[in-house]
Amino acid sequence: MKYARMGAALAAIAMVATACSSSSSPSSAASAAASAAASGGGGGAVVNVKIGIELPMSGGEAPNGVPTANGVALALDQIKVPGFNVTINQQDDAVNGVHNPQQGAKNIQTLANDPTVLFVVGPFNSNVAQAEIPVGNAAGLMQCSPANTYPGLTKTWGGVDPKTLRPTNPDKIAYVRVATTDDLQGAAGADIAYNIAKAKTAYVADDTQTYGKGLADVFATDFAKLGGTVVKRDSIPGSTTDFTSYVTTLKSLNPGYVYYGGVTTSGIGLFRLQMAQQGLQTIPFGGGDGISDGSAATKSSFLQIAGTAGDQNTYSTVAATHDIPNASAFADAYKAKFSTAPGAYSAAGYACAQVFLQALQAVGSGVTDLKTLREDVRAYVADPSHSYDTQLGKFSFDANGDTTQHIISYYGFDATTQDWKFLQQRDFTAKPLF
Repeated sequence: MKYARMGAALAAIAMVATACSSSSSPSSAASAAASAAASGGGGGAVVNVKIGIELPMSGGEAPNGVPTANGVALALDQIKVPGFNVTINQQDDAVNGVHNPQQGAKNIQTLANDPTVLFVVGPFNSNVAQAEIPVGNAAGLMQCSPANTYPGLTKTWGGVDPKTLRPTNPDKIAYVRVATTDDLQGAAGADIAYNIAKAKTAYVADDTQTYGKGLADVFATDFAKLGGTVVKRDSIPGSTTDFTSYVTTLKSLNPGYVYYGGVTTSGIGLFRLQMAQQGLQTIPFGGGDGISDGSAATKSSFLQIAGTAGDQNTYSTVAATHDIPNASAFADAYKAKFSTAPGAYSAAGYACAQVFLQALQAVGSGVTDLKTLREDVRAYVADPSHSYDTQLGKFSFDANGDTTQHIISYYGFDATTQDWKFLQQRDFTAKPLF
């Protein structure tokens, strides 16, 4: 998600905004919050609680996880719930620089075993969520993902009931997300290819992972519905380090568009670079939010790896709104604290934290038993009748845990800024593709 123009609507229900502190290190910000001592404001007792953060924070995943975690830290700086001292328990699901479902599941268990953790922001990747949801559900620990988009996490998809992910408490929701789903993001990708790039043929690839394959499937289906033709479909293992054979095949097909479902750490930046090396950089190229991970100046980002030649005529989408009023306040506050611009999912991390803080405000008065408080927070967030005023605007979660915002933002590479440039956004509730 790109939030350079994102609104700064803060939760107002009995919460006190405070000035941002200055910090240049996300890890130090998290550890400082985690070690903060409680104080009894006005002489009253303060309950020490934590918000867990479970994101990929290292290696090639850092451009995704670090700015998202920073959004959570910023929210805790700016919003206070009377009677509570909220700090952070930070976990990293990256192993050797790549998000890892098994590590994610271990991290959620670690967070569940900490009785002071009442809520978790994360994970970032959908296959990590598949491993984590059963653990969080068994513990009754509510998770809010800022970025997961695979539809099958919350609703029947491909004939699979999402209750299979929550075998302990199949009818209890302990997972919500503020990003909308890939049945819409894939449609947006097809819209860009057919109606913006004016392509009539497409080569489609995925990285074989949960998110990537699902996104590419939807793109291929919807591109065909619009009247396009998929000339070839490939599944490329995320461990691939040389894409020459795929690019050679692609060159022989000469498609009007190339679409990739997957994440940067699966190597697609190199794929795009190798396309350019074979003179194919003018073929329009598109992907989802898995490649929307920073400017060309951001280390390990798609745009940085693809290089100047490979970045030409490239598009991406983000499964959330972009154009929210008063965006500059958020961007200014973020830059003041972290000495850099917000990342793609900084505002989404902030919004997840707001969901927790508003729920805590609603149910926490007079409750000191942490087990009871964790369940009360979970039940409040899982209730579709509740809505939240957040950095992303006002929304609710439906009975499945999905956001009621169904907006996809469209971006294209801008050669002048060497960054993603916002093109438009589409509300698929108000304006469906079909």
